[in-house]
Amino acid sequence: MFKDSPVEIGRDAVPAAGRRVLVVDDNGDSADSLAMLLKLDGHETAVAYNGAEAVRMAESFRPDVAILDIGLPILTGHHVAKLIRAQPWGREMVLIALTGWDQGEDRRRSAETGIDMHLAKPADTDALRKLIRESKRTVS
Repeated sequence: MFKDSPVEIGRDAVPAAGRRVLVVDDNGDSADSLAMLLKLDGHETAVAYNGAEAVRMAESFRPDVAILDIGLPILTGHHVAKLIRAQPWGREMVLIALTGWDQGEDRRRSAETGIDMHLAKPADTDALRKLIRESKRTVS
């Protein structure tokens, strides 16, 4: 998690059973598998396979949490985050980068584009599931 992140995790977090989660990854098998896992946890899920589709899906599905790959076709995960954050409906959405790009510059750029958390692939699925379950965005 980023230092001074607007996402709170812990005992005061809102329980997230039944969260709406958008999974965005151009690797269809990875996206579908993660969505299926989250669905088994009781979340409602949707999947997008490129950045443009992710923005359209976020607007119509209105997820509580979006898990974004950064290296997406058409629009990168960073562009997706900026477009979502620019919309009133996207300001409270929790954005989590799940990416193979994990250098300091990548993390800095994620924070600058409105992404709340930056996780490296392969992610610990139990930790990711807990993060989704316990996170909420606090808007200043």
